[in-house]
Amino acid sequence: MIPPIAFHPAYEASLPAGHRFLMRKYGLLAETLIAKGLAPLGFVTPELATAEILVRAHDHRYVEAVLTGTVSREIERAISLPIDPAVVRRSRASVGGTLLAARLALSEGLAGSAAGGSHHARRQQGAGFCVLNDVAVAARTLQAEGLVRRALVVDLDVHQGDGTADCLALCPELFTLSVHCENNYPAQKIAGDLDIGLPDRLDDAGYLEVLRTHLPPLLDALAPDLVFYNAGVDPHRDDRLGRLCLSDAGLLARDRYVVAQARARGIPLVAVIGGGYTTDVEALAQRHALVFEALAAEAATRPPHR
Repeated sequence: MIPPIAFHPAYEASLPAGHRFLMRKYGLLAETLIAKGLAPLGFVTPELATAEILVRAHDHRYVEAVLTGTVSREIERAISLPIDPAVVRRSRASVGGTLLAARLALSEGLAGSAAGGSHHARRQQGAGFCVLNDVAVAARTLQAEGLVRRALVVDLDVHQGDGTADCLALCPELFTLSVHCENNYPAQKIAGDLDIGLPDRLDDAGYLEVLRTHLPPLLDALAPDLVFYNAGVDPHRDDRLGRLCLSDAGLLARDRYVVAQARARGIPLVAVIGGGYTTDVEALAQRHALVFEALAAEAATRPPHR
């Protein structure tokens, strides 16, 4: 009963030598999940997202520019990734993975993608290592297909989910919760439905208390058809872009709490991995695996969703 995990070889694209984004973490995460027995039957392979799907959350002119490799230098600098064929393929695969995992979560109760969480990609452009907003596209697609009416995005990446807030601003049934370090990127935030800015150096206990205060009443009030969970590991104390002070144990406790709160209410949940920027890429892959451990543990203690 281990929840399905979406993975595509294109999740890991080639970058110029010395690039500060550790793309290798995606391949290492897949290897880690197999080694831990969290993908005993292998992975489910998504299709690349098409322009028809992408325009549900992004401006059609931006989608065309991404797919044709004609993104402006200004936007490319804001993204901080080369918008070349490999990165575009990776971004389309990531959107496809989140969408496939979301569909599986609706039928199975829990699922995840070993990528995703590109929450700085806004409607008209990308930013902050994010080209296409996978969660926003998936949420809008499922809504357009009539598979969900209400959804909740629980974004626990250390950075505010400005892009998701922008992409879903006109969709009141798609609610965004962002719990992030306030004194961190982006400098100019785009308000979501509920933004909780945390102080620097907040530890495990303080962080979990914030979740206990805000998440249960939100789930009860919204009663969403699906939760999208961005389980970014950059709140970790060793993350070079983080500014918070969570431990590995704190991240796992966070993930288990979010997953358990959703499933205790019978709400399907799909997890994506979000950000993580330590220089130790093997430790980073281990940290990203924590949310899949949380999914497996929850699936073992509750009956399957039907």
